[in-house]
Amino acid sequence: MRRAAFWIAALLPAAASLAAPPVDEDWQAAGRRAVAEARALTPSGHAAKNAILFVGDGMGVATVTAARILDGQLRGKSGEENLLSFERLPYVALSKTYNSNQQVGESAGTMTAMVTGSKTRAGVLSVDSSVPIGDHRAVKGHELVTLFERAEQRGLATGVVTTTTITHATPGACYAHVPDRNWESDARLSDAARADGFPDIARQLVEFRAGDGIDVAFGGGRAFFLPETAQDPEYPEQHGERKDGRDLRNEWLARAPGRRFVWDQAGFAALDPAATRQVLGLFEPSHLHFETQRAQDAAGEPSLAEMAGKAVELLRRNPKGFVLMVEGGRIDHGHHAGSAYLALHEAVEFSQAVEAVLAKVDRKDTLVVVTADHSHTLTFAGYPQRGNPILGLVVPPDAKGDPSTKPATDLAGRPYTTLGYANGPGYPGATDQQPAGPKRFPHHPTKMSGTSAERPDLRDVDTQSPTYLQESAVPLGSETHGGEDVAIYAGGPGAELFHGVQEQSYVYHAIVAALGWPASGEAARSEPKASGDQKSGPVR
Repeated sequence: MRRAAFWIAALLPAAASLAAPPVDEDWQAAGRRAVAEARALTPSGHAAKNAILFVGDGMGVATVTAARILDGQLRGKSGEENLLSFERLPYVALSKTYNSNQQVGESAGTMTAMVTGSKTRAGVLSVDSSVPIGDHRAVKGHELVTLFERAEQRGLATGVVTTTTITHATPGACYAHVPDRNWESDARLSDAARADGFPDIARQLVEFRAGDGIDVAFGGGRAFFLPETAQDPEYPEQHGERKDGRDLRNEWLARAPGRRFVWDQAGFAALDPAATRQVLGLFEPSHLHFETQRAQDAAGEPSLAEMAGKAVELLRRNPKGFVLMVEGGRIDHGHHAGSAYLALHEAVEFSQAVEAVLAKVDRKDTLVVVTADHSHTLTFAGYPQRGNPILGLVVPPDAKGDPSTKPATDLAGRPYTTLGYANGPGYPGATDQQPAGPKRFPHHPTKMSGTSAERPDLRDVDTQSPTYLQESAVPLGSETHGGEDVAIYAGGPGAELFHGVQEQSYVYHAIVAALGWPASGEAARSEPKASGDQKSGPVR
């Protein structure tokens, strides 16, 4: 059996046993209800007070469909009839995810488009497309104003929540302007950038000058904030990686009163929204655990749903409103590893995070947008019968169209799974020597052992195991992104703006319009200056 990287645990809960498919639905009645609900949709007619952008990193349409089925099957249903929480939002559009220089999008460039309104190169964060990758001297004067900078300038509260490092591409684009997404700490800067004192991404979060800074930041990446001489509070054998000797945790705390730093479940649970002005929560030295492995963390770390819910509780105390970004970042990592098991369970947790937030906000004044930065090469194929385990072998109905137990086979008589990848580490002939997780941009292939083109016989393989890697057609050490459009789901004031097929940069412009702000560009520069505390009202 092909096995995933070392960070995939061997003992994780198996998928729930499935109930029999339901009796035929009344499709006529269901169709009439759906039309009636559509006719009742009317724009709110007023601006949104709050805006929440959910980003399922790598969550293409195939991932959404497969996760919808898995979610239903984990609940004991057949799965196809299920809907994820965000699929119930009333407005849907498609987003074109290419970068300015790349046909298949990459997270830094795609997230920059969504939070600045301008497409740019793959690999850079919130700088325009004239900036070459790695050229720090080209950044000045070419920074793109982000949604979060504008929110802070207008006195709103802001938050960034992720299951990756807080300095990773998606969260980093919200507040940092760098020519290389990998510059998460000063240790990762180019020699020239370090010599010139160019600020790394972690430093830019701490020194964020718009308003009074990001109010809530939850994620991983402690190592990028600690000097290399400092022990990690959770893993004493590990140290920070900063070479400049700075402890950015303490610097962040010292920059304003009422700030809190937390690093474990106990500290997170103790946060009191009434007494906490701003909070930085870094729950791992690197990325957070996959959701299916989170319980193994001795110090504990909150789930994405818990972090998103707490962020709303903290941010909504600002009477002017808030802007929040929530990323399900490890959907992408599961796919890069060739593990549909990991990716889909992360997508289910992402859906639960959306559900948790929807329960805490007033939908009459809060715009909620759920989308992805790009897709992956996950394929959903064959002719499996209804209720077939989504991670299992393809078992089609029998010749009469009735349920069967006989797997479909290829031309050599071997069964195959419903899910697969166009490329990645699960190719025929691959061995147990898999790479230790996905590489950061760019995703160069890793030299792998095994050259046989013969598919394995899966008749005695548990394809629903947490360690199983779906087969891939092209051998790569890390599966790549997919280039097709991704969906946008929206609800709340201004959600009707999300329709049709749009450039990914449209997401920013639609959110700004829904909030009732001036259009971007010159109008953004006329807003309150990004210095001092522009916020008013009670302590958040």
